[in-house]
Amino acid sequence: MQDNAAHRHRHHEDVIYRLEDKPAFTPALLAATQHLLAAFVNIIAPAIVIGAALGLGPYVPYLIATSLFVSGVATWIQSQKVGPVGSGLLSLQGTSFAFVAALITSGKIAQEGGATPEEVLATIFGVCAVASFIEIGIAYALPWLRRVITPVVSGSVVVLIGMSLILVSIRDIGGGVGAADFGNGTNVMLAAFVVAVILGCQFSTNPMIRVSSIVIGLVTGTLLALFTGNVASPNFSGVPIVSVPIPFRFGLAFDWVSFIPIAFMFVITSLETMGDITGTSRVSGEPTEGKVFEERVKGGVLADGVNSLLAALFATFPNTTFSQNTGVVQLTGVASRHVGRYIAVILVILGLFPILGAVLQQIPRPVLGGSTFVMFSLIVVSGIRIIGSQHMTKKDTITVALSVGMGLGVQLLPDVLNFLPPLWKQIFSSGITTGGLTAILCGLLLPEHVRRPALQAQPSEAS
Repeated sequence: MQDNAAHRHRHHEDVIYRLEDKPAFTPALLAATQHLLAAFVNIIAPAIVIGAALGLGPYVPYLIATSLFVSGVATWIQSQKVGPVGSGLLSLQGTSFAFVAALITSGKIAQEGGATPEEVLATIFGVCAVASFIEIGIAYALPWLRRVITPVVSGSVVVLIGMSLILVSIRDIGGGVGAADFGNGTNVMLAAFVVAVILGCQFSTNPMIRVSSIVIGLVTGTLLALFTGNVASPNFSGVPIVSVPIPFRFGLAFDWVSFIPIAFMFVITSLETMGDITGTSRVSGEPTEGKVFEERVKGGVLADGVNSLLAALFATFPNTTFSQNTGVVQLTGVASRHVGRYIAVILVILGLFPILGAVLQQIPRPVLGGSTFVMFSLIVVSGIRIIGSQHMTKKDTITVALSVGMGLGVQLLPDVLNFLPPLWKQIFSSGITTGGLTAILCGLLLPEHVRRPALQAQPSEAS
């Protein structure tokens, strides 16, 4: 308790604007801008990556716009707290990268069943709408969840998510699925340039440059592609300049095979949100234990579920709290939740312009691949850190080994499941599902400790 109080006192000294303070317009807008720079690419990239992987090109501008719009509404709910929903902290909500692999898998399953692009989107959003109630329920069962989904389980799943997404970024580095010049040296050079720029920014002594590294990488990479003639001529015909997102734009459908990997991700993202809220509380100089903290965690996870349901109804992908924005709070010393209103309003306004999404869609695939390669690789590292934060017992070591091995195995060679009925093969060919279930079963079934046989005393020579 004393250590926690001392930790809070140290952060009190670092915080310029406390949680309930109301900064003037200029400092509030500057802080909001830094949060947006840190999160903007992460909000729009899932729509671009999923759209490209599933061949949904004409719909991507609208998906980007709704991603921004819903992220704004969700940020308002999370930071301002609407009834019991929301943490009341300066927590930015955005489209979750953790779901990308599961959503691509779900979309491909729908496509294999002969679904049209709009039917694919209807299935994805219908499944996400139903699955979001899992996280809403989890908000009321956090103590039980912590016992079943341990850091070893969640860390193993996060590692599998990152590894499966790296394959997506490598395809983009090559030029994208179906590209006539796939693997062209120019494509790889562009991606390498973006990676180098991002790394250079990350090691900069300027905090703002570090925060904006992904944005800087995308902008400079696109400019280089433009100068070298590697940007296709844009076609904005049919894309409205201004449009208000329409609920149920593509309708809602449901598929059990698609549901299982996405449902599992809602469990994992609940744990990530708990960690994000703990981190934001700590750097804001707020308590990280006790009744107030527990209510914030519960409200934050509940907001995650409600906001993801809202996202599905408005035809975009699940939302979650963004961990990188905890670093922005620490960097700026601005912990005022009122800054969340500025962030929310800016995101909602940006979401009213689908033409912005059409412009962002013109980012060359190798440039996008270079930036997502860095982000997806960091997801793997994040999973490793989650696992490494625990004292690893023999049970933990075996759990990680089996879950990651099983998940990667079926992801790389799904035909090994040919002995299963088609429905079950589709379910378990998802590395997230198979690896996650393996980790949970190991956690429940393996013994905590290995009893070693006592050493028998050897008879002495005298006897």
